[in-house]
Amino acid sequence: MVDILHRVGIKAPVAEVFSAITTTEGLAGWWTTDTTGEGDAVDGVLRFRFGAGGFDMKVLELHPGKRVLWEVVEGPEEWVGTHVVWDLSEVDDYTIILFRHEGWKEPVEFMYHCSTKWAVVLMSLKSLVETGMGAPDPHHVRIDNWN
Repeated sequence: MVDILHRVGIKAPVAEVFSAITTTEGLAGWWTTDTTGEGDAVDGVLRFRFGAGGFDMKVLELHPGKRVLWEVVEGPEEWVGTHVVWDLSEVDDYTIILFRHEGWKEPVEFMYHCSTKWAVVLMSLKSLVETGMGAPDPHHVRIDNWN
């Protein structure tokens, strides 16, 4: 198994970052405007839709200000059964996110795309929390013909 790993510092309190990754309003502000479901309850399901398709994530863990864990239950074949992990901590004026998209069976070309795309959307999250303006789909940065 292989994982996508990223570390991002956001100059904001951890509670603001936690809200941005657990509420549909927050997620719609930086990832995709077509976000529905319940991200702020264990066993809730978040539905993310894009022009090229979408996926559903089941919330497995919520530890306010510390950790969020999702399992991909619907979406691209390579994603189903993988986990998205958000570990949060505060250092000085920053919330540090240690992000993992874990459990990929092998490093296929789509994984390279997803790694870059996760970096782009994490920068959108940073921008949303720090400035109030994210770049969610359909206003996102396209990185190739996949999205």
